[in-house]
Amino acid sequence: QLQLVESGGGWVQPGGSLRLSCAVSPSGFTLERFAIGWFRQAPGKEPEGISCTSRSNGFKDYSDSVKGRFTFSADNAAQGTVYLQMDSLNPEDTGVYTCAIGAGLSDTCSLLRKHYYFSGPGTQVTVSS
Repeated sequence: QLQLVESGGGWVQPGGSLRLSCAVSPSGFTLERFAIGWFRQAPGKEPEGISCTSRSNGFKDYSDSVKGRFTFSADNAAQGTVYLQMDSLNPEDTGVYTCAIGAGLSDTCSLLRKHYYFSGPGTQVTVSS
């Protein structure tokens, strides 16, 4: 059964960095043919789409809340893993981060969770001093 697993979360002080990974299981499966999205949910808040990449042309999108601070890398999508580099973290970035895959459109991607098939269990990110 195809699954996604996120990792790399943890506790970091404001201004710090983390790199999250999203890996597909079983190994050997490629993520190249999918649109991929990153989402997060802070305590007491609605889920938020923060970044995504398109199915084919490498188009990426970011929410205003993370633009300029987060970088989505899909260079290893063929090997089944993608990354979210998170810099200049602040307490508002605290939450559970998940990745999801979907069919998507060939030249764009969506920050709406409803456009994806399924996601992983998530990894907790806590930003505090």
